[in-house]
Amino acid sequence: MQLPYIKGFTFGWMSGKGVFRTPEAKQSLQLMQQHTGSEYVIIALAALQDHPQATTIDYQGRHMVDNDELIDMIEYAYSLGLKVILKPTVNCADGTWRAHINFFDHDVPCEPKWHEWFASYTEYQLHYARIAQQTNCEMLVVGCEMVQSDRRAEEWRQLIAEVRTVYTGKISYNADKYQEDRITWWDAVDVISSSGYYPLGHWEQQLDRIEAVVTRYNKPFFFVEAGCPSRTGSAHIPNDWSWDGEVNVEEQQNFYKEMFSHVQQRDWVRGFGLWDWSAELYPEAEALTDNGYGVYGKPAQQTILDFYTHHQVFTSS
Repeated sequence: MQLPYIKGFTFGWMSGKGVFRTPEAKQSLQLMQQHTGSEYVIIALAALQDHPQATTIDYQGRHMVDNDELIDMIEYAYSLGLKVILKPTVNCADGTWRAHINFFDHDVPCEPKWHEWFASYTEYQLHYARIAQQTNCEMLVVGCEMVQSDRRAEEWRQLIAEVRTVYTGKISYNADKYQEDRITWWDAVDVISSSGYYPLGHWEQQLDRIEAVVTRYNKPFFFVEAGCPSRTGSAHIPNDWSWDGEVNVEEQQNFYKEMFSHVQQRDWVRGFGLWDWSAELYPEAEALTDNGYGVYGKPAQQTILDFYTHHQVFTSS
């Protein structure tokens, strides 16, 4: 399968009901396109389950944008000339990272079970697969960094098969960093993708490892997430959103420069969904005091714009 080079940004993470209805959210999407040169927007949704062993996923509460406002935002993205990838994700309400969602491999009476969780999760994915089909989204990403669940190949294959009954576009799964070569069911998806939170100095080694996976499965690949907070020390642990470093916008920019310098030599890497661009932006005047993943008004923004604008788009092999 040929995959166009994805010059993208993740947008709207953790947006609750009503956020996409605001003029500020649409202005934010427009600024994302103008200031980064993005051609794709990855709209990431965050459903909730109570804790890592809960088996019911809530995708209709106030923590989620409504269906109609999501559809309206997708249509607005199209009006700007953007292509859309939809990424329904799940978080734990108690703050535990979703990678730790886990159950016994063998069913035990009175204990929560994998099949119960996958039933609820599949319902969730099918809901947004129908919206992705209705709105002609380019791709649907059916999971993100679900590390403990990755070993449940049979359930993931069944979920993807069910999604294909309602959605005809490309399907991907967002593996976590360092997990690309541990997933055994890449043949079930159309596009392999992962989170590119690799420390400075590690990119060549990790790209070599990922390339072996891409070659083995003969599938397109892109980094559906990649980024770094603007904090001292974060370039060496870019996945750690809780790191308590001082504001350092130059370190964030250096992360992007190194990542792009290595990736542009690998023609099998077909782009990025950089992390992340908020629907509710901080004021640009406060950009140099912000220590998050956002790049609005920071030096990294220009680095991304230069890469997306001038990067040679290789032909997929």
